[in-house]
Amino acid sequence: MKDLLSLFRNSLAGLRVLVALTLVLGVAYPLLVTGFAQAVAPWRANGSLVTATGEHTTDRGEAVGSALIGQLVDDPTLFQPRPSAAGDGYDMLSTYGSNLGPESPDLIAAITQRKAEVAEREGVAESQVPPDAVTASGSGLDPHISEAYAALQVPRVARENDLSEDVVRRLVDKATHGRPLGVLGEPTVNVLLLNISVKNAAK
Repeated sequence: MKDLLSLFRNSLAGLRVLVALTLVLGVAYPLLVTGFAQAVAPWRANGSLVTATGEHTTDRGEAVGSALIGQLVDDPTLFQPRPSAAGDGYDMLSTYGSNLGPESPDLIAAITQRKAEVAEREGVAESQVPPDAVTASGSGLDPHISEAYAALQVPRVARENDLSEDVVRRLVDKATHGRPLGVLGEPTVNVLLLNISVKNAAK
């Protein structure tokens, strides 16, 4: 009888802890963080949505994409993103890297094929194709490309849109983000914002 009573008391104590932690960590904390994010940076808190003019928006009905999520681009007049390993075309429900090692025959074959395709599309030698043009990011959803990959695409985009290369380079500069905290990583170019600028300039 004492064992059963002790088991009941311990189970009741564990249940109380479970309920308390669920309320604190599962309800109160998320609400607090969400409220803080909405007050401080509502644009980012709502998914960093972007309108067709390149302006930030918190109205989901006006958005053409997110500055945080890559998109497939099948228009030859626009800048191309890096490849995605997240399903078929930046599927946010399937975010992942390829999980293939550097010696994987599948990865080597994919890189070789992509390098040939990019070189042909941009009219350059395969040795000029930067790494991010042929490899996916760890999340598979990265919306950015390197400055080198953007620069490689400038002549084609300028030609296809009847714009000067200087104009397109200025658009690239405008869509370029510096190193986080000034020292981390490398500068990157947001493809969505850049392509919106290209479309507006070509009108």
